[in-house]
Amino acid sequence: MLTVSNKKNRYIKQTLSVLFIFFCLRAGSVSTGDFSAFAKSMQFAFLSDTSSSGSFSVITYNIAGLPGIISSAMTERESSITEIGKRLNAFDIVHVQEDFSYNDDLYSIENMHPFRSVTKGNVPFGDGLNTLSKYPVTEITRISWQDCTGADCLTPKGFSYSRIEIARNHFIDFYNVHANAFNDTEAAAARRNNIRQLSDYIKTHSQGHAVVVMGDLNAHYSFYHDNLNTLLTDNSLTDTWVSLQNNGSMPIALTQTPEKNILGLNASTETIDKILYRSSNEILLKPSEYKLERQLFNTATGIPLSDHHPVSLSFAWTLQDQTKNHVASID
Repeated sequence: MLTVSNKKNRYIKQTLSVLFIFFCLRAGSVSTGDFSAFAKSMQFAFLSDTSSSGSFSVITYNIAGLPGIISSAMTERESSITEIGKRLNAFDIVHVQEDFSYNDDLYSIENMHPFRSVTKGNVPFGDGLNTLSKYPVTEITRISWQDCTGADCLTPKGFSYSRIEIARNHFIDFYNVHANAFNDTEAAAARRNNIRQLSDYIKTHSQGHAVVVMGDLNAHYSFYHDNLNTLLTDNSLTDTWVSLQNNGSMPIALTQTPEKNILGLNASTETIDKILYRSSNEILLKPSEYKLERQLFNTATGIPLSDHHPVSLSFAWTLQDQTKNHVASID
């Protein structure tokens, strides 16, 4: 067991390592955005701790980064997204969607995450998906949807897959998702195909891995024309809102079109911004502190900085005894 002194020394060492890497990256011309060779070579300092348990915080946020002239957000975009980047520092692992026109503002010196994915650019070239992390990200792959409708076809929307190293040589697969929008018959059909495509990818690329899926899924369990249950059941995923806020009860699927005013929702109401997860034989994940962030990302006068409220929570993780698991599976 660690003594108080040992814990303090470990914390000091980790803090100094993080600060050293951060200032090196800020002072030089090397960007952490591409998870460059330099950033990768420094991962050792982040992971000097060999603990078998810990915790990390996550948040998913559609930041409404379309050009201001067509953005549905109520606040000026450049300053708002700079402020979003600053406030995201409170979280360890971040997924953003609609990060199109103002990535330089999001990634300004106000943001302290040392590992950040390289933006794919503005409309029509970028997918708007980016990952910011205080833990090393060893790879990132972007996959475009095979089906879309309307304005969603003007960008290569889809999902990204990344592997994040939460402890030395222990990884969690993260998926950042932005599914097809709107609820008309054609749009909902395209979104169902999106969910099937995502589900198939997880089954193929994350077999046996711990997984966290975060993003703007644009879908509801309570909407008859959506198929989110397929994503859960096919990949043994748990929805954190369902388990932590809705007493483990799945909403009843209705043909009625879901509420459009997503800024008017509260934590007791299903939102299209979701966090799903599963554990593995190696890593046990336990979520807590689910929160629909209705205040943290508002202006001083109470106006939201985006047209979505982000969703956050914490994960406690524990490395499981794989030898015991193997013996149990044989029995």
